[in-house]
Amino acid sequence: MTRVVYVNGRYLPYAKAAVHVEDRGFQFGDAVYEVCEVRAGHLVDEARHMARLARSLAALGIDAPMSAGALAHVMRETIRRNRVRHGLVYLQVTRGEGPREFAFPASDVSRTVVCLARPLTAAAQDAAAETGIAVKTMPDIRWRRSEIKTVMLLPAVLAKEAARNGGAREAWFVDADGFVTEGASSNAWIVAKDGVVMTRQIDPAILAGVTRATLIDVLKEEGVEFRERPFRIEEALQAREAFITSATNTVMPVVRIDGKAVWDGKPGPISRRLRSKFHQFAVISSA
Repeated sequence: MTRVVYVNGRYLPYAKAAVHVEDRGFQFGDAVYEVCEVRAGHLVDEARHMARLARSLAALGIDAPMSAGALAHVMRETIRRNRVRHGLVYLQVTRGEGPREFAFPASDVSRTVVCLARPLTAAAQDAAAETGIAVKTMPDIRWRRSEIKTVMLLPAVLAKEAARNGGAREAWFVDADGFVTEGASSNAWIVAKDGVVMTRQIDPAILAGVTRATLIDVLKEEGVEFRERPFRIEEALQAREAFITSATNTVMPVVRIDGKAVWDGKPGPISRRLRSKFHQFAVISSA
């Protein structure tokens, strides 16, 4: 479990870590975040995560709270203090605190920075990958700027809960035209009957996943044919394989969609291969 949390320059015991009641992240969802995999005590694909954080901050007009080097130090120190070898580190930046008004606060208001780290059991993730997971589809009711990694996650929370209640681990959002956009906390992929790997192109409807980007590197190096285009649920159910990608799942096979089996209902060879190859291509940062 998390032992120590970084909050605005202080490393605090988990039970005492808090932000101001009028913090804009708490009251407005006026904040962005990143989740980075920790492997053997090191950050995975750190540069890509930090570049995306910078893009999210810029998109919302939030000034960086400190230099990239200082943020990197905060993440590493949080990992060290929590003794995380395999798990995740979560970094959140809000516009700061002040009287509850919709207008942005003055430019001299300090940004709020929170960082926590917690372990994950690699064996549990590997076991899930061996059997595959189920997903449930949901209408995509999110705002139209899903490419920004904000903390406004209520649609994802509701979708995840509906998926769990339906015996699934993840939800896939479907847009008004019937195309899959992405998962509630992942990018969605299929392997067509002809072996072509597909995922939706980068646009405002999806987050440009860091794991997604690294997996594209894997596909290119492994010579696997790959296309970026939307696909419908019907196409996914007729595909040879389906899977999701995220920092905490890397490559996770999907074997059931809305209770219906994908192909033979077992993880396929391509998703297995990509999962096994992923960390050979991911950039593992030094301590």
